[in-house]
Amino acid sequence: MEFIRNVFLVEERIANTNEYPFTIPAVRALDGLSFSQVTYFVGENGSGKSTILEAIAVALGFNAEGGTKNFKFSTRDSTSSLSRSIRFVRGPYRPLTEFFLRAESFFNLATQIEELDKVPAYAPPIIDSYGGRSLHEQSHGESFQALLKNRFGPRGLYILDEPEAALSPSRQLWLLSRMHELVLDESQFIIATHSPIVLAYPGATIYEVGKDGISRVEYDDTEQVSLTRDFLAQRKRYVERLFAYVEKGTTPEGQ
Repeated sequence: MEFIRNVFLVEERIANTNEYPFTIPAVRALDGLSFSQVTYFVGENGSGKSTILEAIAVALGFNAEGGTKNFKFSTRDSTSSLSRSIRFVRGPYRPLTEFFLRAESFFNLATQIEELDKVPAYAPPIIDSYGGRSLHEQSHGESFQALLKNRFGPRGLYILDEPEAALSPSRQLWLLSRMHELVLDESQFIIATHSPIVLAYPGATIYEVGKDGISRVEYDDTEQVSLTRDFLAQRKRYVERLFAYVEKGTTPEGQ
């Protein structure tokens, strides 16, 4: 099920197209982008994929640092104006549950849950929806798994920003299986990732974000997959070349 089908830029809401983030080629290419049940954004650091994902989440009503739409905390205001300049074409149905997972601020989310549960309330503790055990008392990967296992449910809209950050390769495979359970239960995922494993959901829409904007690509043609495959096939040659750059006092990026 697709709760979000398309995203468009609303030109009259853009104060200045020559200011960040509208100077990012990918942001300008966002206009008219379509989403499937599982949609990925891939690209180099700084390409704009996380900026786009955050803007989509905030425009939908999520807190910029993650969580459900009920979370309103903020430890640092870094939200771009892009969220105020986009609109969506939605499907005929609304999700039953929603969550924005942002790896870099997940610690803040876990802290906020603990702070809210200190306040007397008639409702059950919030942490009960996350497995009943403090997320801070678990490893980063375990807390991610607890979230995905306990808080995510059928017919949900889930926006994930680099979920692999806390997950080992085996747990990334578990993430794929959990995603499939939820997709079969009519959930939709929008994900930014660097991981070839997380990226491997069959039939997903993959957008590559870069200096030329946004282009749709196949799994095998993404840089993550092709570079990883090449490295594993020729590991010794890659390492020797990287070390040779270091010994010359330079780096591959400087060539």
